[in-house]
Amino acid sequence: MKLECSRKDLVDAIALVAPAASSRSPQPLFQTIRLEAAENSLELMACDGEMWAERAILAAVEEPGAVCVQAKVLQELITLLPDGPVTLEKTSGAVFVRSGASEWRLMALNADDFLTIPTINASSRFTLKMGEFRDAVDGVLYAVADDGGRAVLTGVQFNYDGQLLTLVATDTHRLAVNRIEKPGIGSNLTVVMSEKSLKTIKNLPVGDEEEITIEFDDTRLSVDTGTARVVSQLLSGAYPNWERVVPNEFTRTWKLDRAELMENLKRTMILARDAANRVRFGGNGMQVIISARSDEKGEAKEEIPAIMENGDIEIAFNGRYLLEALNAMRSDSIVAQLTEASRPAIIRPNDESTERFCVIMPMTLN
Repeated sequence: MKLECSRKDLVDAIALVAPAASSRSPQPLFQTIRLEAAENSLELMACDGEMWAERAILAAVEEPGAVCVQAKVLQELITLLPDGPVTLEKTSGAVFVRSGASEWRLMALNADDFLTIPTINASSRFTLKMGEFRDAVDGVLYAVADDGGRAVLTGVQFNYDGQLLTLVATDTHRLAVNRIEKPGIGSNLTVVMSEKSLKTIKNLPVGDEEEITIEFDDTRLSVDTGTARVVSQLLSGAYPNWERVVPNEFTRTWKLDRAELMENLKRTMILARDAANRVRFGGNGMQVIISARSDEKGEAKEEIPAIMENGDIEIAFNGRYLLEALNAMRSDSIVAQLTEASRPAIIRPNDESTERFCVIMPMTLN
């Protein structure tokens, strides 16, 4: 194998496929990127046994062939090389990477043993503009669980009934929901897509106004854009009945400026980090008092104007959770719907045109 390609194209391709590799896997090939040169293209692929990501770029191929190279090392090297053409040449047990006066020899593995990307026989699908897909996923992705204690919670549930596309994520401390009116975009379905696959699909080389189609069989999903492809296992297991968690009534509301609230929270978090991110909120007249305390560093107090209805309540939340929810919202102001200090609250944009919200469990005040 010997070829020359653009360093920028190579960086972009590696950025897409590298997250599909697994640096922790005991299987050496799952830690690599497979490089295959043929005709006028270089095809890159990575796989961790559950997800495959593939990207093809233009290349001047002198000798076809295939090889596997450590994903982490290759990504770090190509990212730091200067712009310009990059030459890749396979030799016995290694790959030479040349750019200008730089020459690296990277150890390589046999590409013949790399798992081939599976073909799925789609039984359902939906189609969205890429910009809509990215925005929909960003509206809930922050709330997925970050551990494998319950694998199904490390992804996002997609439900489509022919009219309404509903995305849900929860780590049991908070619940993010995004409902979008989208009649006629595909088949009725309920699937749970992993965080890793969603982030990779978001990074596909597709403009916001272009459409993508995600296809599903009983166990996998597939997206193919022509020059890039993602195939991934769906997450199995029973997803929680999340609708039971959403409060069906509330007795108090606060309307606040979203940007101002985020700035106040960021400052308060300087001390709240020392107390499990606990931030206290108290309604006082037409303002909300935000406070945090660190036994070693001191106390913080911030005030923000608010429009309230029966807003005299004191409650505490994990400040990081609240910041992540606010960051996923787009409106200038938000509404907090509350009942009591021990009951979950709903945070939603102050915008009737969107059905994006977060249910967040309170923390103890002390």
